[in-house]
Amino acid sequence: MFRILKQSTKSKARLGLLRTQHGVIHTPFFMPDATKAAVKSLSSDDLARLGLESMVVNTYHLYLQPGIEVIKKAPGVQAFMNWDKPLLSDSGGYQVFSLIHKNKNLGRITDEKVTFQSPVDGSKHDLTPEKSIQIQFDLGVDMMVCLDDCPPNDASEAIMLGAIERTIAWAKRCKIEYDKQVKKRKIKNRPMLFGVIQGGTSLELRRQCAEALTAIGFNGYGFGARHVDEGGKFLAKPLSYTADLIPEDKLRFGLGIGAPRDIIRAVKMGWDMFDCVIPTREARHGKLYIWKMENRKWKIDKKKNPFSIFHLPFSRRQWHETINITNAKFIKDFSPINPASKLPELRAYTKAYLHHLFKTQEPLALRLATLNNLEFYLDLMSNIQKAIKAGEL
Repeated sequence: MFRILKQSTKSKARLGLLRTQHGVIHTPFFMPDATKAAVKSLSSDDLARLGLESMVVNTYHLYLQPGIEVIKKAPGVQAFMNWDKPLLSDSGGYQVFSLIHKNKNLGRITDEKVTFQSPVDGSKHDLTPEKSIQIQFDLGVDMMVCLDDCPPNDASEAIMLGAIERTIAWAKRCKIEYDKQVKKRKIKNRPMLFGVIQGGTSLELRRQCAEALTAIGFNGYGFGARHVDEGGKFLAKPLSYTADLIPEDKLRFGLGIGAPRDIIRAVKMGWDMFDCVIPTREARHGKLYIWKMENRKWKIDKKKNPFSIFHLPFSRRQWHETINITNAKFIKDFSPINPASKLPELRAYTKAYLHHLFKTQEPLALRLATLNNLEFYLDLMSNIQKAIKAGEL
């Protein structure tokens, strides 16, 4: 399923190829969140034109609405959302745990299961490792994630140790249920299954969790919990240490890593895949990611190495910038949203017009901004792949 094509000699970055039932993915890669089986404001045709290879769907949200029975009749989430390329589903655990952490009256966590109250209609539900896997098989995705206990990074040592023990126990149950479902459904092309390594900022706890999960055996392993501390500082040491704990022939999933500079740093540590709401969510608030034009298309130049941005401090000013299109300075900016875009609408519409669309709350504003940011992220990943191939990352 996963094959490493090139290992960098300058860092731990790797170039790879992932084959799934619904297509091939080139690694390292980024997946936008199609939370409720849709990337907000975009159609499947929009995503195909961008060249997107994979997305993440949210097990928790799809289980609650429209419900798994509807998805099964489609049949499967790919058919339901008119997407014929690979999909990854999360376990649903992160959303349930976040719900309970915010309000303990909305649920209860035990070693057996998680009981929670639906924010949609108030109904009560149980989520077990087995049920999470069953739901993900019903979705019909190419990649799925084990249910894990995801405490905040600043949790006490006792809570963190308990979360690790629960994560390991649930991973075992997920693997058993996975094998049962493969046999029961007579599945030939098995979806990939990911274990999630917890442990907060403790290297020792990360090691304990990683060793137990790799002993169970999964197709890939994720970095559990947030990749930044409570102050927003990038957790470089835990991320690098955890990547080294994962077998070289397995995929390394940086869950929730989405800031451009953080993606680059994580790639250099050996992480292969990323997902985050940043490009789409910030687009809806008028924040656009813009390439410094001299760096948008990199070519090897012996006199001037354009890949050197990877070796410099990760300052936005050196290779990209972010702009808030709702600022007054764009009222009369008639330059294209992105003159180098492969999408005609981003070349044709101006920043002044996009500013106007946001101010008048026209839905087209969200679509154009989201297209811009996703194209930026896909260009970023493509250029990272080229840099690894050229031996410059």
